[in-house]
Amino acid sequence: MIFGFELRDWLLANDPALSRLRMGSRVTLSIILSFTILLLIDKLIVSLPTASYGLGIVLSIEGGVAVRDKGSTRQLITRLLGCLASLLVVGVAAALESQRVLSDFIFLVVIFLASAGRVYGPRGFAIGMFAFTSYFMGSYFQPKIAELPLVLIGPVVSALVSHWVRAMLLPDNWRRDLLRSLESVRGRINQILFKLAAVAAKGKVEDADRQELRQLEDRLKEVVLMAESFIPRPPGGVFDGASAPAAELAIRLFDAHLATESAFVLSFQSPPSIALVHAVIEDDTASLSAEEKAVAEIEGQPQGETARAVLWLGAARRQLMETIDAGRRTDFAEIASVDETSTSAPIDFSLKNPLMRSALQITLASAIAMTLGLALSRERWFWAVLASFLVFTNTNSRGDTAIKALQRSVGTLFGIAFGLVLATLLTGHMVVALAASIACVFLAFYFLQISYATMTFFISIVLCLVYGMMGVLTFDLLKLRLEETLIGAVAGTLVAFLVLPARTRETLDTAVAKWFDALKELLLAASEKRSQPELIVISQKVDACYRDITLSARPLGSTWSIVTRPGQIRQTLAIFLSVTYWSRVLARNNTADSVEEDLKGRITADIGLLDRFAPRGSECFLVTRKQMRHVSRHLPLWREGARLAVEMIGSTLDRLYPEETQDLPFAAGKAIAPVNQE
Repeated sequence: MIFGFELRDWLLANDPALSRLRMGSRVTLSIILSFTILLLIDKLIVSLPTASYGLGIVLSIEGGVAVRDKGSTRQLITRLLGCLASLLVVGVAAALESQRVLSDFIFLVVIFLASAGRVYGPRGFAIGMFAFTSYFMGSYFQPKIAELPLVLIGPVVSALVSHWVRAMLLPDNWRRDLLRSLESVRGRINQILFKLAAVAAKGKVEDADRQELRQLEDRLKEVVLMAESFIPRPPGGVFDGASAPAAELAIRLFDAHLATESAFVLSFQSPPSIALVHAVIEDDTASLSAEEKAVAEIEGQPQGETARAVLWLGAARRQLMETIDAGRRTDFAEIASVDETSTSAPIDFSLKNPLMRSALQITLASAIAMTLGLALSRERWFWAVLASFLVFTNTNSRGDTAIKALQRSVGTLFGIAFGLVLATLLTGHMVVALAASIACVFLAFYFLQISYATMTFFISIVLCLVYGMMGVLTFDLLKLRLEETLIGAVAGTLVAFLVLPARTRETLDTAVAKWFDALKELLLAASEKRSQPELIVISQKVDACYRDITLSARPLGSTWSIVTRPGQIRQTLAIFLSVTYWSRVLARNNTADSVEEDLKGRITADIGLLDRFAPRGSECFLVTRKQMRHVSRHLPLWREGARLAVEMIGSTLDRLYPEETQDLPFAAGKAIAPVNQE
């Protein structure tokens, strides 16, 4: 029993809401059940062609990964439309089998249409993936036209099984996911408290402590954003009187996040007492009351502000735990569900749309991979096309594409090496090899959301095991797979850099511009005395825009990048994160009564800075900053939170684009995410 609770805590710590566990389980079960049903049909009713099994397996994967519609009805419609697209393209592949050149050309047309279909949103993306993989399998297995009715059984079975697994066996449930994500928030707050206890025991904060706290804060931010996404919101996004329970929950979550940040930001300046931190961890009411009385004696001093922040964290954590306990008892029954309304984006087939530029890139990369792959092997060239197609999936810039191509190549290399050894050891042990294959399929899709290289590694092992069970595993075959994968990865990377490139700087410019716009919206809302729920929603938008900046800047900070040093990228991200933190302080502390003329003047000055800096975009990631000596600064967070937030937003923004001779106004360690000197 104890081991069971420990395993659950470990899973929640590493997989908030258990979304990765569900993903891996759904795909694995869909494959197993689809294959079993097809095998029973084959043995008991009618003999099925091999293509039916192949399509059933690969479309089980696509049904679990590519179908992203909201609601089970929409998901079923998407799967059935995908089956229709599958039948169509497999029929075309079968009809053109005797005309290989024309068939290869039509494959490129299918690739372009599948990629361009993404302009229609999640459904277009899913149907495109169904069409691409189906033509791939149709060309590989080469079914006869007379076999098409039997071949269709595979896609239909996989669609129905995948839908049953997702809608009935392992369904989405926002109430359950909300509870699990809140438990993960509590767990990550506890990790930060334990680290603060270690800092308090030492009586000082070292660079390693700052770095670890920054990493813990990043992990907390991830799960807070996830928890926020599960809270039902009115259509406008702002809570009203009718949504009071949901609004209260959102405020408690916001407070817990902000209190945690404030506690360790102020601890950088003056560490708390170890007795206070332990009292918060143990939720010792008597000790906390004594500590609160003691704070009054050092009010206005740095130590007092730190103690006040830790006490606030204790209260916010207690409220969060009460919310979790209530959620376990009532399953959040007091919070009404909100029906998802799908907003259709405007359809744009011009080259101004990044999706259309990407469709052209994917098609050209596939053509190059096809040509070189055919020169290497007439039978296995599909692997090159598959690699060139997939390296563009879920990427925003040429840097992202290069990283994904590298991950696919490395994952394939190590997967083949490990898989060859494993398949050799399991020769003649069919049951063990089959169990190992199932385990690797699960692990591949469990890690898909966090590491593409790891997913590729496990899929390569599965292929080695399957080839071993079929008796066709050879070193030359695996070497050919690696070569074809490298051809596709290199083709995709070259096209991404040379043809209609989505430069990392351009993508980063867009992300930075959205962050500036969101921050300006927050400042204007505060100046206009908008309600606190509105301010919190806007501050969450600033938070989401910061996350987009970190994703867009990821290629610049890669070790292969020649653009700049990774340490400089992290330094700039630290400044963005610091401003984002102070925007949350402003949203939480600003009230209509607190907006005086002096504060309005400070807000106007900050908006002026935004207007001046916004046109410079991602230039801030390339500037060189000088660090002056450590300057102590007291942060009176509790007396004038809104005024301080506006002041700190302005002074921290100045650090984004410093003049050539300008020193930093504060030591790097004063930022919420401290500079990592390299």
